[in-house]
Amino acid sequence: MKTATISAGVVHDLPDDLRETLQTDSAMLAQWEDITPLARNEWICWIEDAKKAETRSGRIQRARENLTAGKRRPCCWPGCKHRERTGKA
Repeated sequence: MKTATISAGVVHDLPDDLRETLQTDSAMLAQWEDITPLARNEWICWIEDAKKAETRSGRIQRARENLTAGKRRPCCWPGCKHRERTGKA
Protein backbone atom coordinates (compact mmCIF):
# COMPACT_ATOMS: atom_id res chain seq x y z
CA MET A 1 0.00 0.00 0.00
CA LYS A 2 1.42 3.40 -0.99
CA THR A 3 1.43 6.16 1.63
CA ALA A 4 0.16 9.53 0.42
CA THR A 5 2.50 12.49 0.55
CA ILE A 6 1.66 14.90 3.36
CA SER A 7 2.85 18.49 3.09
CA ALA A 8 5.33 19.94 5.58
CA GLY A 9 6.22 23.49 6.61
CA VAL A 10 8.69 25.95 5.11
CA VAL A 11 11.45 25.32 7.66
CA HIS A 12 10.39 22.22 9.57
CA ASP A 13 10.00 18.70 8.23
CA LEU A 14 6.90 16.80 9.23
CA PRO A 15 7.67 14.75 12.37
CA ASP A 16 6.67 11.08 12.38
CA ASP A 17 4.23 11.34 15.30
CA LEU A 18 2.32 14.18 13.64
CA ARG A 19 2.39 12.36 10.28
CA GLU A 20 0.85 9.27 11.91
CA THR A 21 -1.93 11.34 13.46
CA LEU A 22 -2.67 13.06 10.16
CA GLN A 23 -2.83 9.69 8.39
CA THR A 24 -5.45 8.42 10.84
CA ASP A 25 -7.74 11.47 10.76
CA SER A 26 -9.08 12.44 7.32
CA ALA A 27 -10.74 15.66 8.57
CA MET A 28 -7.50 16.81 10.18
CA LEU A 29 -5.53 15.91 7.05
CA ALA A 30 -7.94 17.80 4.78
CA GLN A 31 -7.57 20.96 6.87
CA TRP A 32 -3.77 20.43 7.07
CA GLU A 33 -3.51 20.35 3.29
CA ASP A 34 -5.77 23.43 3.01
CA ILE A 35 -3.62 25.70 5.20
CA THR A 36 -0.53 27.51 3.93
CA PRO A 37 3.00 26.15 4.25
CA LEU A 38 3.70 28.92 6.79
CA ALA A 39 0.70 27.85 8.88
CA ARG A 40 1.83 24.20 8.74
CA ASN A 41 5.26 25.37 9.84
CA GLU A 42 3.73 27.09 12.88
CA TRP A 43 1.91 23.92 13.93
CA ILE A 44 5.07 21.81 13.55
CA CYS A 45 7.25 24.29 15.44
CA TRP A 46 4.68 24.56 18.24
CA ILE A 47 4.56 20.78 18.60
CA GLU A 48 8.33 20.38 18.44
CA ASP A 49 8.86 23.13 21.03
CA ALA A 50 7.35 20.92 23.75
CA LYS A 51 9.98 19.83 26.28
CA LYS A 52 8.18 16.75 27.65
CA ALA A 53 6.73 13.79 25.75
CA GLU A 54 3.34 14.22 27.43
CA THR A 55 3.25 17.90 26.46
CA ARG A 56 4.10 17.00 22.89
CA SER A 57 1.37 14.34 22.66
CA GLY A 58 -1.08 16.80 24.21
CA ARG A 59 -0.17 19.39 21.59
CA ILE A 60 -0.71 16.88 18.81
CA GLN A 61 -4.16 16.13 20.25
CA ARG A 62 -4.93 19.87 20.50
CA ALA A 63 -3.74 20.31 16.91
CA ARG A 64 -6.16 17.56 15.86
CA GLU A 65 -9.05 19.22 17.70
CA ASN A 66 -8.24 22.72 16.49
CA LEU A 67 -7.58 21.79 12.87
CA THR A 68 -10.77 19.74 12.59
CA ALA A 69 -12.61 22.73 14.10
CA GLY A 70 -11.27 24.88 11.25
CA LYS A 71 -8.50 26.73 13.07
CA ARG A 72 -5.56 27.56 10.86
CA ARG A 73 -2.84 28.44 13.41
CA PRO A 74 -1.97 27.40 16.96
CA CYS A 75 -3.54 29.71 19.52
CA CYS A 76 -1.30 31.95 21.58
CA TRP A 77 1.89 30.96 19.74
CA PRO A 78 4.32 33.84 19.03
CA GLY A 79 5.44 32.14 15.84
CA CYS A 80 8.31 30.04 14.61
CA LYS A 81 11.64 31.48 15.70
CA HIS A 82 13.44 29.37 13.09
CA ARG A 83 12.36 31.33 10.02
CA GLU A 84 12.99 34.86 8.83
CA ARG A 85 10.25 37.45 9.17
CA THR A 86 9.87 37.32 5.38
CA GLY A 87 8.46 33.81 5.69
CA LYS A 88 11.49 32.24 4.03
CA ALA A 89 13.79 29.65 5.54
